[in-house]
Amino acid sequence: MDSVIFVNVTTDTPPAAKMATWMVSFPAVTICSLIALLLLYEQLSYLKKKGLVPGPTLTVPFLGSALPMILDPTQYWFDLAKLAVSSGRGFCADYLFGRFIIFIRDSDLSHKIFSNVRPDAFMLIGHPFGRKLFGDQNLIYMFGQEHKNLRRYMAPNFTPRALSTYRSIQQRIILRHIDHWLSLSDHGTKPLILRLLCRDMNLETSQIVFAGPYLNEEERETIGKDYNLFNMGLMTLPLDLPGFAFRKARLAVSRLSDTLAKCVRRSRERMTSGKEEPECLLDFWMQQEDCTDATSSDEIGKHLFDFLFAAQDASTSSLLWAVALLESHPEVVSRVREEVSEIGLQDMKYTMSVALEVIRLRPPATLVPHIAKEDFQLTDEYTVTKGTIVFPSVYESSFQGFTAGDRFDPDRFSDERREDVRFKRYFLAFGAGSHQCVGQRYAVRHLALFIALFVSVVDFKRDRNTDDSGQEDDLKYVPTIAPKDDCKVYLKRREKIPDFN
Repeated sequence: MDSVIFVNVTTDTPPAAKMATWMVSFPAVTICSLIALLLLYEQLSYLKKKGLVPGPTLTVPFLGSALPMILDPTQYWFDLAKLAVSSGRGFCADYLFGRFIIFIRDSDLSHKIFSNVRPDAFMLIGHPFGRKLFGDQNLIYMFGQEHKNLRRYMAPNFTPRALSTYRSIQQRIILRHIDHWLSLSDHGTKPLILRLLCRDMNLETSQIVFAGPYLNEEERETIGKDYNLFNMGLMTLPLDLPGFAFRKARLAVSRLSDTLAKCVRRSRERMTSGKEEPECLLDFWMQQEDCTDATSSDEIGKHLFDFLFAAQDASTSSLLWAVALLESHPEVVSRVREEVSEIGLQDMKYTMSVALEVIRLRPPATLVPHIAKEDFQLTDEYTVTKGTIVFPSVYESSFQGFTAGDRFDPDRFSDERREDVRFKRYFLAFGAGSHQCVGQRYAVRHLALFIALFVSVVDFKRDRNTDDSGQEDDLKYVPTIAPKDDCKVYLKRREKIPDFN
């Protein structure tokens, strides 16, 4: 019988191999543990800041609700507003791009934010990543005496005399662009998408009203291209890397400010003599001796970009909504036409009421983000923690207080009803407090002038022969709000047009 031999084969791993395995696994385990701790800390921090305020119980790590907000911002903000109402608190919480946020629907709480813009309370940021885009010296980041002085320097830019100078420029440009739109419409047989056309008109208007003769044709084209890059970057992920839209937007802001600073120097040189009449906003600004001495051209160039940004997108939004709302209210169109025919473009009380109602019902910038610089007692039960981004909704405020607030009713601003006085607290389209929009009179008058000229020259109707018929008046963010169909209309020149001279 064959013998069986058992061989004892050892399975011990050499010490060197054990060490190598440990050196590989320990960092991996450590990194995974750190990530797990970071995720846990993120969730616990969010829950602590949220407290009993309604909002998601858990959030997507690092991003929070960023993807829903980017993919469908209209629905995202609508859902937050609905949550704020259902909670009975008037506000709710969420998490965006690693930042804890508070959404405020209640008008009184919004006023509380607007009236407490100061170093130990809130700072207006305009955009969640605005500092990277606009720079630290932007008007919206200023406090105290520096901010008061700058607003004082800006005030003469919007006096009745200045606004009258701008109106002749605006009228000329608006009529020229309307003529161009009519030529494109082929006697009303081709529908036009007005959003880009209005944007181009507003960009030209802003350039000439603000910088007048100090921009040459090449500079105007450059501003148009750079502003488009800036606008595209506002609605993208804030990736400040080469090739990404956010980086292109940031660099475009710098170039825009530099171009406008050149205009400041040209205006300053012209107005120094004191003998020249102002032709544009810059000239009115440079007429002030203390301003020209104290403020550098580069600084004013940056502030002029602020005006360009504020006027451009907000105004385009208002013009589009004016066309959309007027098309569905022919009785309002008839009254505007009658007023223009009877009294011309001066003292258009009803048309001004129409402009105010458009802005009330569809405020261009629906949200005005602020950041808490310190802990702030928002209500008796809740304290906003330092670093929180707070979003007062001026859009939601528009539906509060006013009689039948969801209805388009320009007569609410009439001398008889005076809802603009009675319910002034709810009209937050231009903000409130120390950072209330300095150019609001300019904005309202520009819109009223456009309405008067447009309805007097053009017969118009919306193109409702689309797959989205019935949804054309839904909101979309671009980044201000616009009709979902970008205001697609048929235009035809009216047979009888008033003499605007």
